Amino acid sequence: FMVGFAPLTSRNAHSFRAVSVPELTQQIFDPKNMMAATDFRNGRYLTCSAIFRGKVSMKEVEDQMRNVQNKNSAYFVEWIPNNVQTALCSIPPRGLKMSSTFVGNSTSIQELFKRVGDQFSAMFRRKAFLHWYTGEGMDEMEFTEAESNMNDLVSEYQQYQEASISEGEEEYDEEAPMEAEE
Repeated sequence: FMVGFAPLTSRNAHSFRAVSVPELTQQIFDPKNMMAATDFRNGRYLTCSAIFRGKVSMKEVEDQMRNVQNKNSAYFVEWIPNNVQTALCSIPPRGLKMSSTFVGNSTSIQELFKRVGDQFSAMFRRKAFLHWYTGEGMDEMEFTEAESNMNDLVSEYQQYQEASISEGEEEYDEEAPMEAEE
């Protein structure tokens, strides 16, 4: 999952700047506000959730989230309906008037997994630091299995990124309507 937070500013700067719901919404989708070094524009969101805190209108939050989804529809899978969730907590965080937290399941996280996998593979080939783990009872096969699991995860996210709604349609033939009991 990719996690983001807005506003990302120093504690002292909060009192000088008023933040609006549109601004918070824009910031939580900004790659610079994500806690993982990935860019959502290199993938597609399967699902996401935004939690707003403070004196915020739920209608305004939902409108802004709908706008983001409509303007960036290519970055959201179409085969999961209602894949954007919003929540509101009227109590603001200490020191802020309002904030927003974002959690998204995006296929772009595979970039991070690939980077970590490449770095792991380079170290594992050289058996760097392996003796520390085998000395504590781990088996070398556990590392091979973990690498395989990571590669499977990357492949799975790649499939989700390339999937479309038309691929799943042939699985569901039109069913006969249910008859009412008399």
